[in-house]
Amino acid sequence: MIELAGVPELIDPVMVAAFEGWNDAGDAASTAVAHLDREWKGEVFAALDAEDYYDFQVNRPTVWLDGGVRKITWPTTRLSVIRVGGDKPRDLVLVRGIEPSMRWRSFCNEILGFAHELGVEMVVILGALLGDTPHTRPVPVSGITSDPDLARTMDLEETRYEGPTGIVGILQEACTHAGVPAVSLWAAVPHYVSQPPNPKATLALLNRLEDLIGLRIPLGELPEDARAWQLGVDQLAAEDSEVAEYVQTLEEARDTAELPEASGEAIAREFERYLRRRDGGPGGPPGVATDGGEGGGFLREPGGGLNRPSKPQRSEPSPEPSLEQQERQSAERQSTEQEAAEREADEPKPPVPERAKEPPKRKRRPPKKETREAETREPEAPASEAREPEAPEARAADPEAPEPGPGADGGKDAPED
Repeated sequence: MIELAGVPELIDPVMVAAFEGWNDAGDAASTAVAHLDREWKGEVFAALDAEDYYDFQVNRPTVWLDGGVRKITWPTTRLSVIRVGGDKPRDLVLVRGIEPSMRWRSFCNEILGFAHELGVEMVVILGALLGDTPHTRPVPVSGITSDPDLARTMDLEETRYEGPTGIVGILQEACTHAGVPAVSLWAAVPHYVSQPPNPKATLALLNRLEDLIGLRIPLGELPEDARAWQLGVDQLAAEDSEVAEYVQTLEEARDTAELPEASGEAIAREFERYLRRRDGGPGGPPGVATDGGEGGGFLREPGGGLNRPSKPQRSEPSPEPSLEQQERQSAERQSTEQEAAEREADEPKPPVPERAKEPPKRKRRPPKKETREAETREPEAPASEAREPEAPEARAADPEAPEPGPGADGGKDAPED
């Protein structure tokens, strides 16, 4: 039995949990719980033993200095409590940590032990997955549960997912079997810009959590961070025409799928949030963000670049996939990424085709010697032209040269004696 010393009796407590790792694309879920802890100044009252659940070669401890004294922080999961006042007070129990490396069933049982001792009425688990969603549209957030009655009363989806799962799915099923109402909220993060942080997805999760538990959550600088993130991604996408074309295809598909909803429940939910913030509900100063945090000026660029997508085929936009399909696609994408890289490295490269051989050039035979001499010899004067008599010096130099005969001087007869 867990004994909690120094924890007062809580009012209608709701447990909100998030875990870093496989179920936390862009660190959107864990950042949302950290935001709640920071804005409402949560008080840590318990921490799970790191030796029982973590592999320190995977999640290594960190060393830091405190006034010159070296201290070690071990990776673990911590629980804190938040007292929210107002006209309708409601307390929160925050669970924030890292997805455990082992003993998941014992891990979930220990979390449920705390929930039982604190009288938790509902458990809300936040998660984020990679999806085919454009960064220029509001982040889709899906609420799912394994309880059919809870799905009907709170307008949630009843999960039909089959495939690999993480600690979020295991904890939700453990809550269902223990009779504790459990809901998981999933934000879809664009797979082409999955580097953390993603303040826009964090903001969308907090807005949906606000609607679910009926508390007005102070947003602080999160709306400005979300707008700055979107502008930074816009600038990166504009530098690559292929990425810009891919984003446009996702926008067309998203707009077509959400056209009926745009005039119904989404508008009503946004209007209710506006009234709650205008009237000054419990939970601190009013926020200023709308769902997704569009518009406005931007101050900072996102921490990472874009993952270049494959060039999409031009086709008619298809309806947006369901949460189960998005979870399955996200799991398959993450589990096969390394296998695809290794397979690509192991595949032999195709041989480079040889260039077609050119027909052998015919060797030019050198001209005969006589031909070359004939080309260089000066042409003889025709018989019709007069030729100058040979100089006496030339005849004297060549005594064997014959005397010029008749007609040698141009065809005229030699003078008679």
